[in-house]
Amino acid sequence: MEMTLRKAQSSDIGFLIELRDLTMRRYLEAVGMPTGREDYLQRVRYEFEHARIIECDGVAAGLFKAVYLTEQHQWYIFQIQIHPDYQNRKIGRQVIQSVIDQARTIGASVGLSVIKSNPAQRLYLRLGFKPVGESEAEYEMLLQPE
Repeated sequence: MEMTLRKAQSSDIGFLIELRDLTMRRYLEAVGMPTGREDYLQRVRYEFEHARIIECDGVAAGLFKAVYLTEQHQWYIFQIQIHPDYQNRKIGRQVIQSVIDQARTIGASVGLSVIKSNPAQRLYLRLGFKPVGESEAEYEMLLQPE
C-alpha cells in the first residue's frame, strides 16, 4: 500500500466533515463537545492551509494537519484522523513519526492535544509524548527534542 500526502482542497471538505463524524463523534460526545455539522466545518476550516489529505493507493484515507511554530520552536499537530477502513495499519504512526523526524533534525519539540476519551493517546505515549497539561476535555501532550 502506497501512502502519500497531498494538500487539501475545498473539494475535500465534504469528505473531511464525514471523516470527523466517523472518527471523532463518540469522543466529542463523551466530553460534552459539540458534534453538529457547523461545528465540524469550523474545525475542518481551522488552519486549513496546513491540511493534508492522507491517501492510500490514491484513495482518501485521512487528514493530517500540522504546522511549525517558529516562536515556540515546535511542530504542532492540530489534527490527525484516519478513516475507520484504514485504521490499525500504522498509517497514523507513520505520519506522526515523519513530523517527529523533522522536528529532531532541527532540535524542535512536537506538541498536540487529545480528547481524554480518545484511545489515540496510547499511541502518543508509545511515541514518547508526555502529558504537560489538561483542560476539562483534553490532554496537552509534548515530545521534547532529544
